[in-house]
Amino acid sequence: MGLGDKIHNASEKLHGKGKETAGDATGNDRLKTEGKRHQVKADLKQAGEKVKDAFKKH
Repeated sequence: MGLGDKIHNASEKLHGKGKETAGDATGNDRLKTEGKRHQVKADLKQAGEKVKDAFKKH
Protein backbone atom coordinates (compact mmCIF):
# COMPACT_ATOMS: atom_id res chain seq x y z
CA MET A 1 0.00 0.00 0.00
CA GLY A 2 1.43 3.33 -1.00
CA LEU A 3 1.84 6.12 1.47
CA GLY A 4 -0.58 8.28 -0.51
CA ASP A 5 -3.26 5.59 -0.29
CA LYS A 6 -2.73 5.24 3.45
CA ILE A 7 -3.08 8.97 3.97
CA HIS A 8 -6.16 9.17 1.76
CA ASN A 9 -7.87 6.27 3.57
CA ALA A 10 -7.02 7.71 6.98
CA SER A 11 -8.36 11.12 6.02
CA GLU A 12 -11.54 9.58 4.62
CA LYS A 13 -12.03 7.63 7.84
CA LEU A 14 -11.42 10.76 9.92
CA HIS A 15 -13.85 12.71 7.75
CA GLY A 16 -16.46 10.00 8.31
CA LYS A 17 -15.89 10.05 12.06
CA GLY A 18 -16.38 13.81 12.07
CA LYS A 19 -19.65 13.50 10.16
CA GLU A 20 -20.85 10.75 12.48
CA THR A 21 -20.03 12.86 15.54
CA ALA A 22 -21.71 15.94 14.07
CA GLY A 23 -24.79 13.92 13.18
CA ASP A 24 -24.91 12.47 16.66
CA ALA A 25 -24.54 15.89 18.29
CA THR A 26 -27.26 17.48 16.16
CA GLY A 27 -29.62 14.50 16.09
CA ASN A 28 -29.23 14.25 12.30
CA ASP A 29 -29.50 10.52 11.56
CA ARG A 30 -28.75 10.99 7.86
CA LEU A 31 -25.44 12.74 8.59
CA LYS A 32 -24.55 10.14 11.21
CA THR A 33 -25.23 7.30 8.76
CA GLU A 34 -23.24 9.04 6.04
CA GLY A 35 -20.29 9.32 8.41
CA LYS A 36 -20.44 5.63 9.24
CA ARG A 37 -20.61 4.83 5.53
CA HIS A 38 -17.43 6.85 4.90
CA GLN A 39 -15.64 4.96 7.65
CA VAL A 40 -16.67 1.58 6.29
CA LYS A 41 -15.63 2.60 2.78
CA ALA A 42 -12.18 3.63 4.04
CA ASP A 43 -11.81 0.36 5.96
CA LEU A 44 -12.72 -1.67 2.87
CA LYS A 45 -10.24 0.24 0.73
CA GLN A 46 -7.54 -0.36 3.31
CA ALA A 47 -8.32 -4.08 3.44
CA GLY A 48 -8.20 -4.28 -0.35
CA GLU A 49 -4.81 -2.59 -0.40
CA LYS A 50 -3.50 -5.05 2.19
CA VAL A 51 -4.67 -7.97 0.05
CA LYS A 52 -2.92 -6.50 -2.99
CA ASP A 53 0.25 -6.05 -0.95
CA ALA A 54 0.09 -9.66 0.23
CA PHE A 55 -0.09 -10.90 -3.35
CA LYS A 56 2.81 -8.69 -4.42
CA LYS A 57 5.04 -10.33 -1.81
CA HIS A 58 4.42 -13.84 -3.18
